[in-house]
Amino acid sequence: MSTGSGYDFSASTFSPDGRIFQVEYAQKAVDGASTVIGVRCKDGVVMGVEKMLVSKMLVEGTNRMLHSCDEHLALGATGIGPDGRQLMNRARLEARNYKKDFGVACPPEVLADRMAQFVHYYTMSGALRPFGASCLIAGYDEDLKDHQLYQIDPNGVVFRFFGCAIGKGRQLAKTEIEKNKLFDMTCKEVINWITKILHVIHDDVKDKPFELELSWICEESKWKHVMVPKELREGAKEWAKAKIEEDDMEDDDDDDDDDE
Repeated sequence: MSTGSGYDFSASTFSPDGRIFQVEYAQKAVDGASTVIGVRCKDGVVMGVEKMLVSKMLVEGTNRMLHSCDEHLALGATGIGPDGRQLMNRARLEARNYKKDFGVACPPEVLADRMAQFVHYYTMSGALRPFGASCLIAGYDEDLKDHQLYQIDPNGVVFRFFGCAIGKGRQLAKTEIEKNKLFDMTCKEVINWITKILHVIHDDVKDKPFELELSWICEESKWKHVMVPKELREGAKEWAKAKIEEDDMEDDDDDDDDDE
């Protein structure tokens, strides 16, 4: 079992078994942070965040984790907060430069590739450290008439997904997305399910209270990234709570049947 002793002082140093411990430490920062979920639906892309509240006196909307990079591009980040904001600022710069150079909006695929290269660069120098943040990039490609979702990890790896999650609840979220086939639903339906998943993941005993953030890029928003309207968000919360209670009652009934 390899340890990081002596091999974790620099992101450019490999351990004897080929590991870069600074990148692994960055990934651990992400794995213990708030959960971010993204789903590519039939009619758009929805992202949701379990944003932990460090104080009850925080103003609603403070320290947002879902950002617009351009009208048609969005980024959701989790991990070390300031690192996530740096990724957001870089994504906005890349989108702005692409539009300036080529005169058209930056495609989601191009932005995801450029951001992955930027993140990977920070794992290649002893003078830098890897970003302690992962991000999801959602967007609409005007030329292809296609909506897309990408995930970028601290090591610079980028994948395109139908549904994905980052943060501490990623495994449960991925299981729920796949089991319920959220990628075959509409955005309005998926809003309800993402809200339910985030409430199930959240531990009211161990975790601090959280604020639900939801955003989408879809036909209803005219393929622009906007936050989900408050009435839809509140309706999703009510649906999620009712669904969780229903599932709990079904589990209790199954336990009673087993006892008999």
